[in-house]
Amino acid sequence: MRKQGTLLITGIMGISIILTGCFQGEQSMGEKVDPPQNAEPVNELENGSSDETGADAENDAAAETVKRQLFLIDANGMVAPQTLEIPKSESKEVAAQALEYLVKDGPVTNLLPNGFQAVLPAGTEILGLNLEKDGTMIVDVSSEFKNYEAADELKVLQAMTYTLTQFDSVNKVQLRIEGQDQTEMPVNGTPIAEGYSRANGINITETDALDLINSQAVTLYYPTEYNETKYFVPITKHIEVNDQDLYGSIVQTLLEGPGYSVNATQVFNEQASLTADPTLNNGVLELVFNQGILAEADKTTISDDVMESLVRTLTEQQSVEAVQVKVENVEKLFNENGEEYNKPVTSSVFSKAKKL
Repeated sequence: MRKQGTLLITGIMGISIILTGCFQGEQSMGEKVDPPQNAEPVNELENGSSDETGADAENDAAAETVKRQLFLIDANGMVAPQTLEIPKSESKEVAAQALEYLVKDGPVTNLLPNGFQAVLPAGTEILGLNLEKDGTMIVDVSSEFKNYEAADELKVLQAMTYTLTQFDSVNKVQLRIEGQDQTEMPVNGTPIAEGYSRANGINITETDALDLINSQAVTLYYPTEYNETKYFVPITKHIEVNDQDLYGSIVQTLLEGPGYSVNATQVFNEQASLTADPTLNNGVLELVFNQGILAEADKTTISDDVMESLVRTLTEQQSVEAVQVKVENVEKLFNENGEEYNKPVTSSVFSKAKKL
């Protein structure tokens, strides 16, 4: 009898220990455990569930940003690109978000670089975007869009067009206001029935002495500076194409500088010149210069401004994806940081855009 009692007590104690262990195990499973190093957070965006606290979620949201190129108005009234860090958006919304950041008094306000301002009238809403198969982006905006000055009409149109056509799938822009197709801009009547593209130009500079019928419009990038902030301004000029050598004519125009009518900097040495016709192979444009293209103080260094002017300008041409610069009698070329140019340079080095 005593033996049976002893066994009963022992069994009860064993069960108690097991239950206690299970209960403690359940508590430990509920405690927050530090994640392993190098682990990436998983956000369940579709159903909105998350184990984070509200504060943690806000901090993570603030950290989720992406670089986006926006075309804004600088202190000289020119339309110029600025790459800003804006909140990351779903891929289907990036184009609409980019336009929203062009609106005055909108979300871009606290991000504007010194001297820059947004271009779309305050209160403008992006009602919808529709990308056609041919690359036409149809933009539907609210009626507040009409509240701009006539003198600013081309700036509004150019800023929208260049901001949207940074995306690979967008070729041109058409406009709707409150769902109604527009054949011309609403204030000064600029024709837009066929859409507006980069081929229409930006910050257009007219030349009276030039034969416009036998010339070609090209967009050239020149560096400028405001309050110690340096950036590049695109200027569309009509240039004469010598012997059908478009690329050589573009480079020659760059070498000549922006001219007195444009508030930009001449970065090329007067002695710089091409020593051979440019050649294009598989999207890479090869340029061969004399040593006048090099920085004066160093015979192996190309100024960063010189390289960026060349690459930004020439990759505006549809067939050019990258630029390979060579210099006669110089085996290796370097940038201002001492890094070798050992492969063709693309425009993505200077600004990045996400595909739609």
